[in-house]
Amino acid sequence: MTEKKETPQQRWNKKNEYIAKSFKMRKALADEFKVACDKAGVSQSGQIVKMMQEFIDQHKEQ
Repeated sequence: MTEKKETPQQRWNKKNEYIAKSFKMRKALADEFKVACDKAGVSQSGQIVKMMQEFIDQHKEQ
């Protein structure tokens, strides 16, 4: 049996502790978010990470 070889991207993700996160949402919301991110000139993932960190910071203080 042959084992799958780890790709350079997989090694980089593991080394830098990156994971893929998947969740479901309404299509209309996702479409509006994409348009808003495009207008703001930011990536969707970057904006999600920023909002997650702000949420975490707000709830650490409580």
